[in-house]
Amino acid sequence: MDIVIGLLIIAVGAFCQSSCYVPINKIKDWSWESYWIVQGVFAWLVLPLLGALLAVPAGRSLMELFTAEASFNIWMTILFGVLWGVGGLTFGLSMRYLGVALGQSISLGTCAGLGTIMGPVLLNIFFPELNALSSLTFAVILGVVVTLLGIAIIGVAGSMKASSLSEEAKREAVKDFNFTKGLAIALLAGFMSGCFNVGLEFGKDINFGDLTPDMYKTLPATMLVTLGGFVTNAIYCFYQNSKNNTWGDYKKAGVWGNNIVFCLLAGALWYSQFFGLSLGKGFLTSSPTLTTLAFCILMALNVVFSNVWGIILKEWKGCSPKTIGVLIVGIIVLIISSFLPQLI
Repeated sequence: MDIVIGLLIIAVGAFCQSSCYVPINKIKDWSWESYWIVQGVFAWLVLPLLGALLAVPAGRSLMELFTAEASFNIWMTILFGVLWGVGGLTFGLSMRYLGVALGQSISLGTCAGLGTIMGPVLLNIFFPELNALSSLTFAVILGVVVTLLGIAIIGVAGSMKASSLSEEAKREAVKDFNFTKGLAIALLAGFMSGCFNVGLEFGKDINFGDLTPDMYKTLPATMLVTLGGFVTNAIYCFYQNSKNNTWGDYKKAGVWGNNIVFCLLAGALWYSQFFGLSLGKGFLTSSPTLTTLAFCILMALNVVFSNVWGIILKEWKGCSPKTIGVLIVGIIVLIISSFLPQLI
């Protein structure tokens, strides 16, 4: 029963993340760089800080935790957060050129596979005594392979969509649709986004041990990763503000109330995925395979729900039944990938 509860919590987090781009469409009269960094303040600073505080027992503090831990682990966690930040930037661009469904599918699918594999591999390089590679069992590798298979099938559906629709139909569904450019950006986004899980691997022991409940143990590391990602995004967004002369966005008092509400909502929905990941993993401790695969499962479910949103937002409007059929097969394979390792 605990395993089912854990997977359901991760699924709820995935649904929230896949919905995070919807409130952004309600933001008024701000450029991309302005609303992206403002929602990032909530998604990558405020909410992760509040989450990390849940891991701190009474009478202790986060500062005490960070000064007591090995500085190497902390800085590596932040470093991979900075690298993940590049993935976050290109992730937004992938949806611009491919739409919510296809953009998230390719980006998050690549992220799922590489993030799961890179964590133990890099951890083994720096700390061979931990034998981190032992977590990459046959069941884990199979889960990753099936996930990537599902992503590949959805990618085929996207290619079929790109070749079958007229330019007008593509633009109607996704304003700036460009499959070639979007595919390249999405693959880069997926590779760099996989660094998030690597950061979590380096920071998995940054907690108060038995004093921190299992469901909260990864939240301090999550905060450090998102802190690093915020730095990357802030540098780029402020550069774009200067380049495009959009600093004036922050002075538009008439839209601040509306935009702050929807930026907060977008940020909360985005952060929910990793808050849910931490809570869910707390219920998966009896299954080392699912604990290792939890990040991959989260990304796979993100793809499933993002395609549901893609259908709702009519991004697949005008596609042939065959294309929709291939898309549905890919979604089914991803759902199977989330539960297959437990059946082995």
